[in-house]
Amino acid sequence: MVQVDRISKSYGDRLLFADVTFSIGRRERIVIAGRNGSGKSTLIRIMTGEETHDSGELRLPKGLRIGSLPQHLRFTEKTLIEEAVLGLPPEERELQYKVEIILEGLGFSDADFLKPPHSFSGGYQLRLALCKVLAADPDLLLLDEPTNYLDILAIRWLEKFLLDWRGELVLISHDRTFVNKVCTHVVGLKRGKAKKVKGNLKDYYEMIQIQEETYEKRREKIDKKKKHMMSFVERFGAKATKAAQAQSRVKAIEKLGEMEALQDEQSLLFRFNYRRNQSKKVLDCKQLSFSFNPKKELIRNLGFELGNQERIAIIGKNGSGKSTILRLIAGELTPTAGDVVLGGNTELGYFGQTNIERLNGENRIEEELTQAFPSAPYAQVRAACGAMLFSGDDAKKPISVLSGGECSRVLLAKILLTPSNLLLLDEPTHHLDVESVEALMEAISHFEGSVVLVTHDEDVLHRYNPHKLIVCHDQHQQFFLGNYGEFLDTQGWEEESF
Repeated sequence: MVQVDRISKSYGDRLLFADVTFSIGRRERIVIAGRNGSGKSTLIRIMTGEETHDSGELRLPKGLRIGSLPQHLRFTEKTLIEEAVLGLPPEERELQYKVEIILEGLGFSDADFLKPPHSFSGGYQLRLALCKVLAADPDLLLLDEPTNYLDILAIRWLEKFLLDWRGELVLISHDRTFVNKVCTHVVGLKRGKAKKVKGNLKDYYEMIQIQEETYEKRREKIDKKKKHMMSFVERFGAKATKAAQAQSRVKAIEKLGEMEALQDEQSLLFRFNYRRNQSKKVLDCKQLSFSFNPKKELIRNLGFELGNQERIAIIGKNGSGKSTILRLIAGELTPTAGDVVLGGNTELGYFGQTNIERLNGENRIEEELTQAFPSAPYAQVRAACGAMLFSGDDAKKPISVLSGGECSRVLLAKILLTPSNLLLLDEPTHHLDVESVEALMEAISHFEGSVVLVTHDEDVLHRYNPHKLIVCHDQHQQFFLGNYGEFLDTQGWEEESF
């Protein structure tokens, strides 16, 4: 049994967590839950030995084999399959079929097997690294956001793989559907402390809410009792006939001790800036075609319309053209055939992965927003910063030091300053924690305009509840009238073979 015993970790004056204690029992699959910055990844790195802890003890059984994704990818072999085979235990490296099963599950084709590892995108290189970790069949598997670079099909395959996992698993993920299907327990990091709960994220958050409500009721009851006793002391403490009773109450107050009020944790709380649009049609895509490579068409004869207040989700495998469709709508790319026609009053708010890459690392957060919206009053810029949890001096942080989640929030702040009636959102939950995803989905649900969303998160898809789907397959795009649940019930993924 793995035992984490009273582990604490600080960075300078900032205490990340203290006295974290939990065990990992046989075949337990644990998700570490908590807000961004609560120490989830740090705890994983302490368990892998990549970071040291300030105090406490990590007790691992002798000979325990730990598997985790490396911080820096390094490949030595000429082909994908040769590199993947290195993940197998030495005595099994002749059993190539074992890694072929994993590679196919993670989205690689037979034709990919003979390509050089470095010829793949960063996301697919991470899939190769994940394949090697899974193929090694460790006793304890430690995975930090493994679904971030996986598409829906690969995530669904990984769910099934981990459900059959014979060892133990510790996982960080913001994908609720994935977590709730895979995990047996939750270790929550909250206010610098840890709590282990049997069940899924819903069970954990319900328990935390009940515990905190009970704590606050008890604290308020004790405060009220102390105030009542103190009023007696103040009224009669100086009277000789009541002095003994007053002193008795002082001692009783001391025995009650102090219960500090729970500090409110910051949460994203915002609304998109809706610009009224009375047009019935906000977007008309007419037989769009597009290709980065003249020999291979990525988008072929795609036509669809989007009405006022309608919602579309674009789903499918990585590399099948989902983000490209958004970039065509946003005008970042020009179709090789067909037209994108926006309604006369359509105003775009666009969250794209390429937009995150274009943030100016030399700017501070508020400078980035001010330069993008020079006519916006400073108070409005600061309000957008505050809505994205960059209050006070945090708004003066340089872009270059921000995490992926913080950069995503900067881009969301830009959209808050953009009056729009059509939102184009490309994987907006990618670097957000569970609480921030909740806030984002709440903001989308209250948006009065139209939305086009690209996501691999099935929980987000179900909650988004689109009117229409564009399903991107390897060779074509399919238009589906209905939501994601109806798609799964009536058709499902043709690429799934498991």
